[in-house]
Amino acid sequence: MGDGMNQLPPDPTLEGIPAWRWMARGKRLLKLSGIILLSLAAILLVTLLYLKSRPLPPPDIPMTTKVYDIRGNLIDQMDRGEHRDPVQLRDVPRHLILATLAAEDRTFYDHFGLSLRGIARAALVNLREMRIAQGASTITQQLARNLYLTSDRTWSRKWKEAVLAVQLELHFSKDKILEMYLNEVYYGNGAYGIQRAAQTYFGKPAKQLTLAESAFLAGLPRGPKWYSPYTSMERVKRRQHAILDTMVRSGWITPSQAARAKAQHIALAPKPKPSPSRAPYFRDYIIQTAINRYGLKESELRGGGLRIYTTLDMDMQREAEEAVKRYLGNREGLQGALLAIDPKNGHIRAMVGGKDYRTSQYNRVFARRQPGSSFKPILYLAALEKGFTPVTKLESKPTAFPYEGGTYRPANFRNRYAGRPITLREAIARSDNVYAVQTHFLIGRDRLVEMARRLGFTSPFKPVPSLALGSIPVSPYEMTRAYAALASGGVLTEPVGILRIEDAEGKTIAESRPEQRRVASEAETFVLTHLLRSVFESGGTGHRVKQIFPYPSAGKTGSTDWDGWLAGYTPDLAATVWVGYDRVKKLPHEEGRLAQMIWGTFMQKSHSGKSARTFTVPDGVKGVYVDPDTGHLATKRCPKVRWEYFIAGTEPKESCPVHPSPETEEKGGGSLWDWIRKWIPGL
Repeated sequence: MGDGMNQLPPDPTLEGIPAWRWMARGKRLLKLSGIILLSLAAILLVTLLYLKSRPLPPPDIPMTTKVYDIRGNLIDQMDRGEHRDPVQLRDVPRHLILATLAAEDRTFYDHFGLSLRGIARAALVNLREMRIAQGASTITQQLARNLYLTSDRTWSRKWKEAVLAVQLELHFSKDKILEMYLNEVYYGNGAYGIQRAAQTYFGKPAKQLTLAESAFLAGLPRGPKWYSPYTSMERVKRRQHAILDTMVRSGWITPSQAARAKAQHIALAPKPKPSPSRAPYFRDYIIQTAINRYGLKESELRGGGLRIYTTLDMDMQREAEEAVKRYLGNREGLQGALLAIDPKNGHIRAMVGGKDYRTSQYNRVFARRQPGSSFKPILYLAALEKGFTPVTKLESKPTAFPYEGGTYRPANFRNRYAGRPITLREAIARSDNVYAVQTHFLIGRDRLVEMARRLGFTSPFKPVPSLALGSIPVSPYEMTRAYAALASGGVLTEPVGILRIEDAEGKTIAESRPEQRRVASEAETFVLTHLLRSVFESGGTGHRVKQIFPYPSAGKTGSTDWDGWLAGYTPDLAATVWVGYDRVKKLPHEEGRLAQMIWGTFMQKSHSGKSARTFTVPDGVKGVYVDPDTGHLATKRCPKVRWEYFIAGTEPKESCPVHPSPETEEKGGGSLWDWIRKWIPGL
């Protein structure tokens, strides 16, 4: 065969091909590569545009809502079990941000939500182990997982996490993502978010954290239980040192700064203990007001990081709670309620809905019970409008009142009657029921219903004879609102509990606007107020109160077989107290009087240290000395004299005929007041 038979045949793909064909093939290959790259870029662009167009679920980072009193003192806080206070990135020190990046994601500001180097490293480990043994989560991925996913270690969850991380990067700036992360991440011991962590571990806001404290906290999210300083301080310090070293290698701090931080003593705040709720009945009222009046959802209130600024005065609230507990605490089943309002603006200063919130959350401030005689001031205000005066006299004796429904026979307490005509002042002081019912009939029974509506009562009133004695149930809330209108000179103000609500960003989302309207004249309400002061004087049904609370005040007691009331006011505060049993059970008279003791004690404590203010006499009122027995102008011979206020024009014009003065006998007229003015020029 010869040597030629041993030679390989020429490769047809290599020999005989001109150089221009090589170049053509290279161009085709480059063109194909370009098409592939452009296609991949287009696919990537379309994918990014698609992810950008898809709305992310709203970030659900529960924030603790806080409720403050009128002075900015914390009353209570509400959350969904995650104690978290919002903080903005600008209020966080730079070294805390750098410590967090060193601990969790050094290239955070360089990647698009995913770390390719981290993914490659984790992939090799996971392939070798044939399971998800290691993650490569960036801060963005951690945020995506915490906001939207579970912590299950599955391939599908990791894929969803990656997609959501990219979406977060497309929808939010890097700073916003980092801010959300710092507010969301768990630092252990019930502290969610960096602000609560700083308070929990160091008792200070995040903006005051030192470099050492920042590195200390930055290491906790990796394993909140494992790195708990209350379990192993040494373990936490080692992680703190590692984070500081990383910050040095990254050029973010100097070695000397790291050394000083490592040497700094870490002084932990005492481990937080759960504290009981303060003013819980008021807190519940605030929640319902925010929902029903301002349209907020309960989920917003309990997880929206809101700041609710209220009208409550915690000093008064404590006094109210202590007064109720002092007089009712040891009496099984006996309950009480107290509401106090500033009559000038309707601000609720104290609210107690029961003697123990832990055993009963029912707020009795809004429970309707028969008010008894404490309802009579509404009747007598209507009577003053119809021409009654403080010296208007009616008989106090057993009386039957026929009406369209039959015959009504009211009775006085323990069947005690004066057996003679008594004045309006005496009827109020003695709480004479016959006088009240006579008044009800004389002015027209519809007048009382109309006046009650003007004063804000919403109970279903009917003009029955017993309405004059408080037979229709009303709530302490309604009573206090009405009495506050009397204290303010006839201006009804809707009670206010919330001043304003701010969201987590500090923006005001709800604000109260005073709702006020005049419902009675200043002159008539002042005359009524002056009459109601006799309730606390000697012989009045509330005379015990004066021994506890000597300040100028007006009010009215009320009692039924089941209820004890006292509603009253000073120029600065209106308050109502109710006592009784929740279930149908008669209230002994001595227990009903506890309402007076609670009211007097609370008012005394609330006004302690303040100067006593009396009620200002308005225009349209005239004061004269009268003989309380006859109701005429007093003379210098009258054995009893009282300074009485009248609506101008209704004051008595004639001198006392029983005790005429010499001047009256000689000149045919005159009064003690005229005699005083004669001898004291300028009056």
